[in-house]
Amino acid sequence: MAKEYPTKISARDFSVFYGPKQALFDISLQIPQNRVTAFIGPSGCGKSTFLRSINRMNDLIDGATGQGALTVDGIDVYDKSVNVSVLRRKIGMVFQKSIPFPKSIYENITYGLTLLEKVSRSELDHIVEQSLRRAALWDEVKDRLHHSAMGLSGGQQQRLCIARAVAVNPEILLMDEPCSALDPISTGKVEELITELKDTYTIVLVTHNMQQAARVSDYTGFFLMGRLIEFDRTRTLFTSPAKKETEDYITGRFG
Repeated sequence: MAKEYPTKISARDFSVFYGPKQALFDISLQIPQNRVTAFIGPSGCGKSTFLRSINRMNDLIDGATGQGALTVDGIDVYDKSVNVSVLRRKIGMVFQKSIPFPKSIYENITYGLTLLEKVSRSELDHIVEQSLRRAALWDEVKDRLHHSAMGLSGGQQQRLCIARAVAVNPEILLMDEPCSALDPISTGKVEELITELKDTYTIVLVTHNMQQAARVSDYTGFFLMGRLIEFDRTRTLFTSPAKKETEDYITGRFG
């Protein structure tokens, strides 16, 4: 692990069960702060399950339990003392399918803020502009902030969801297949955005697209059948993987 980037997220022998079925087996890794970490692997291999464990989204699934240690800034996210609402404010999430609220662009971004605290109109205006600028969307929508977000293109909707996630000022952004439903031009814009945002946030990305992982991430983890097979710097993992399973996957022998 690079010395220059402190560890933000750490797992040690972390497992997840859905009822009696084990979905993750003894995951151990350290995710560095202000870098992009990608998880790759075939469908159903556990990468999204691990991603959702970081902000306890798995709590919403009946029978889901975690074992072992999973920490953010040294605090075990599954400790009984952890306030899950506070945790999720610290850890934003962008999903595979962009799901804007059926409200205006402005209201999409301010919705979470107004639930959490009383914020003045001028402060909301500032946060909306700042969030849209961070999501590289301001120039495209600044003249229609009070129009429905449902009128945006798919790529714009996904960037709006990113703006909505950063509006509450999180420290970590989790992205679960954020480009899988987008065209190549929109995908390129989101990838550029990911690269820019890592100066401010620690980003963890799940992707089926190995080329995308190679383009945008600093570190990559390869999951297979609920296990973390290998975790390393992206360049190292793709050019000289240590495990045969990793090499077989990235060279297209399976998956």
